[in-house]
Amino acid sequence: MAPLYDFDPPARFVAGTVGPPGQRTFFLQARAGRRLVSVSCEKEQLAILADRILDVVDELEVGAEVPAEREAGFVDDDPLDLPIEDEFRVRTLSLSWDPVRFTLVLEARPDDGADEGDDEQMRPAPAVAGDALRVTLTAKAARAFARRCQRVIASGRPPCPFCGLPLDVTGHVCPRANGYRR
Repeated sequence: MAPLYDFDPPARFVAGTVGPPGQRTFFLQARAGRRLVSVSCEKEQLAILADRILDVVDELEVGAEVPAEREAGFVDDDPLDLPIEDEFRVRTLSLSWDPVRFTLVLEARPDDGADEGDDEQMRPAPAVAGDALRVTLTAKAARAFARRCQRVIASGRPPCPFCGLPLDVTGHVCPRANGYRR
């Protein structure tokens, strides 16, 4: 049977990176007791996830009675826990809301190899069917996670003020500065 990594609730759930800006690998990491699971994802996935979590939590907290024990928020700026061993590469992220428990459930799944348009030789080997990371977060923990995601993304290379592409330490050939424009 394929592993389902279920953290309800996790002791720690964070996003982080490994590597220098421009060559970073992004990770989601969940920990509960001695159990530690890390999965890699794309920067864009992380940015969209953070925005959507904040939208959902803001929308659902308006006019809602938040239980007092759920009010404790936290800020976690510590680095990722070691060892960072990638269980799988995230392809699909989903969010759901449990109104009874007032929690957000995040689920990350790997590539299932089911794309119709991919050439079979070019497609990576499919992950075991059913692999998933499922994390249940309170509204406050979800908000803290999303804000950390935004800080992690912002800590990369700054954008060029003209074209918006990332600036490298070694230099930047700006399409707008040299007249080339698509």
